[in-house]
Amino acid sequence: MTESTADVPVHLRIDHLPPGQACGSARPRGSWWLPAGATGQLGYELRLGRSDPGGGFDVAWESGYRASLRSVLVGLDVPESAHRAPEWQVRVRTDLGLSGWSAPAPWTVTGLPAALGTACWIEPDEPVIPPPGRRPAYRLRHEFSLPGRVASASAWATAHGVYELFVNGDRIGDLELTPGFTAYRSRLQVQPYDVGGALRPGANAVEILLSDGWFRGRHGFERAADGFGDRTAALLAIEVALQDGRSMTVTTGPGWWSRPGHVVAADLMDGQRTDLRLTGAASLDEPGWSPARPVSHGLYARRDRLLLTEAPPVRSVAELRPVRVARLDAETVVADFGHNINGRVRLSGLGPRGTEITLRHGEHLDADGRLDTEHLRAFVFTTGERLPAGQIDSVVSAGRPEDVFEPRHTTHGFRYVEIHGHPGPLGADDVTAVEVRSDLAATGRFACDDARLEALHQAAVRSFQANACDIPTDCPQRERAGWSGDWQVYVQAAALTHDVAGFGAKWLRDLAADQWPDGTVPNYSPNPSGPGPVAGSFSDTLHGSAGWGDAAVLVPWELWRAYGDLDLLERQYDSMRRWVERAATAAREGRHPARAAARPRPAPHERYLWDTGAHFGEWLEPGVEPALGDGTDHGAVATAYLAHSADRLGRVAGLLGRTADEERYARLAHAARDAWQREFLTPDGDLVIDTQATHVRALAFRLVPGELRDRVAGRLAALVEAAGHRVGTGFLSTGLLLPALADTGHLDAAYRVLLSTGVPSWLEMLDRGATTIWEWWDGVQDGRARGSLNHYSKGAVVSFLYTHVAGLRLPECPGLDEAGYRRFIVQPRPGGSLTWARAEHRSPYGPIRCHWRLEREALELTVDVPPGTQAEIRLPGGQVLYRTAGRHRVRARALPTSEPD
Repeated sequence: MTESTADVPVHLRIDHLPPGQACGSARPRGSWWLPAGATGQLGYELRLGRSDPGGGFDVAWESGYRASLRSVLVGLDVPESAHRAPEWQVRVRTDLGLSGWSAPAPWTVTGLPAALGTACWIEPDEPVIPPPGRRPAYRLRHEFSLPGRVASASAWATAHGVYELFVNGDRIGDLELTPGFTAYRSRLQVQPYDVGGALRPGANAVEILLSDGWFRGRHGFERAADGFGDRTAALLAIEVALQDGRSMTVTTGPGWWSRPGHVVAADLMDGQRTDLRLTGAASLDEPGWSPARPVSHGLYARRDRLLLTEAPPVRSVAELRPVRVARLDAETVVADFGHNINGRVRLSGLGPRGTEITLRHGEHLDADGRLDTEHLRAFVFTTGERLPAGQIDSVVSAGRPEDVFEPRHTTHGFRYVEIHGHPGPLGADDVTAVEVRSDLAATGRFACDDARLEALHQAAVRSFQANACDIPTDCPQRERAGWSGDWQVYVQAAALTHDVAGFGAKWLRDLAADQWPDGTVPNYSPNPSGPGPVAGSFSDTLHGSAGWGDAAVLVPWELWRAYGDLDLLERQYDSMRRWVERAATAAREGRHPARAAARPRPAPHERYLWDTGAHFGEWLEPGVEPALGDGTDHGAVATAYLAHSADRLGRVAGLLGRTADEERYARLAHAARDAWQREFLTPDGDLVIDTQATHVRALAFRLVPGELRDRVAGRLAALVEAAGHRVGTGFLSTGLLLPALADTGHLDAAYRVLLSTGVPSWLEMLDRGATTIWEWWDGVQDGRARGSLNHYSKGAVVSFLYTHVAGLRLPECPGLDEAGYRRFIVQPRPGGSLTWARAEHRSPYGPIRCHWRLEREALELTVDVPPGTQAEIRLPGGQVLYRTAGRHRVRARALPTSEPD
């Protein structure tokens, strides 16, 4: 993660994209790290052009000097005529003077080509649609001739389904599961490719291998299919420039042919079946081809859906060899890859022609060492029907020694793969796990002198990585849905360990697209059901749950804190506002029947008490049976979220200069807070609902008056102690528990919970063999697995490792000139038996590092502050230091830090 500093700007980026990725923004923004030692920027200059072999730069356009203090997400204001330049540079004026020009970086701002607008969607010839899970991947092929040598060529492709692109038999690019998962009715990503090196003078062939993917494949807990449509289709345009100056285009439309391919079934949930005997048919002269169907009606006519993604792509990012291969019987082998991932398996040595090999993927082995997937079986809500676990791939060998099986049209969540029918012997070199996920840059590291906490950090990071596959999912095996509540509780932790700016922004666009007309936010997005309820759908009755729908407000807020992207807040503002208004309307217009019976005449505060609707509530609270449906009163949770989201929305309105809205939502937050207090807080400071979760939320959301905080915090500490210093919170408040204790004078209790064992606790998961975070605290009990063993939400505790153990944190409510680590706080909170800890975070301004060590009675602290930022260093005893760019070493007396924050 380290990058050398210099006397020039470095780390040039456009929007939130990695270097080289195409940017389709109409208003591209640039970011750069300032030269080492600079305390701030005074202005900058841009230029676009091309590097020459001699080390010079052929300038095509330059901005001239622009006075500006901003070096992150700077509006570049480059004229469209200059966008064809391949590179850009920046130099800056700081307190150190005028820098040199940066090294050239790729200029990738582009629009979709005109040729894509003339291309026609094509569907495979599919007279009868097979049942879900048994649908093949179709080959779509076109042959054409080029009259000369190619100077350059670009292809632009997308699909309803998942596609791979081939030119003259070669797979193009390294992207996986394209075009990705979006709210397809409104948003469909297009991928650009450089295909100049694959084309040749004379005869050429282009093929698309197309499968169901998320578009019409099975999805979610109930494995429903055909969510966005019942037919797959593809769209492609290739623009070719010849060396003699001529140009031509190749597009999908008439003249394309289709046939089922060697992938005889492909589904993201069920798995992929491949018959390698069916490979071939490399020419349209061979039998079996039928004309593809050009289509232009309905959704196909919506070209305004097409866009370039603002998120890093999905790739195969790592390969794992098995740590153990065990033969169970003559036909069955189990390979253990050491820890859970999301991905697929590559298998070689497929045996004689006709050999059929089956691969089952899972997270747990039974007592006999066989794969156990019973805990991954879902069910249909309305009937209770148990559904298969899926995640089964198979291959039939063609008998060619060079053949390798690697299913690219599915992925699985697994640690173990059970291989049946391999002719063997099967060793570690014959089977490889390929990790497939969004290619997110790692931005955070944590270490300390307790290996258990380092292992916990690693397990949470792995769990998030396995659930970051174009969208943030809840689990990579059983559901694979973009549950809003999971991302809401984890996004802060994710932004500490990875660059999720573009990843999060892309998902928020889908969330807004799926939002219902009345402001209801679906519990998962993209939502195949679309922006509105579906008659008779049980799952649709649960959309709009408090804490889940609040992701519409709280995810943009956390991304603002971490990245300082004001444009994101502006873009999401209407979605945020409509959710809060929907919640406020539900509070105003509804009353829970039990409350109405006990109090026939509503009290004035009940206008702001949200106690109706179906909510998940705290969900999976230890010892509490989950309750769903309209009959359960989740008013304490829902009203708390109404107050919290209204408060954050009001602050966003203030940042955007919407003064009237700022005042309106501040009043709403105050009224909802007052309603919560009148209903759930006694005058003496006792909470009517005496649980850890309710006390945590009361403190974290600042629901109780200042004079009662100590009492509420004391009761939380007492509840924690009564539970043996183990976690008693559920889904929504587990990540808030330790900060709520530490920030109210109970740091020792927070560390005791963090370091506790037994159920429920984080370290007990690790003691029982967890390599990723479990859905249930007792995910493995007496050798049996329960629920998903790769469910990142409880891993939100890693935020505490950064913000309190290491001491690196952001202001709670940063202003316009503070967000995105332009100002940050360093406040180590040593505890437990730790004698040192360190954290590193690669911020938008550069790497931040903080490292503390206890030496006798002294705290020795080292802080690296990036150029252009300011650190507020809070020391034990209350001393506060302010430091700008550079490395700073501080020594202070190590006092007990039990005082409230």
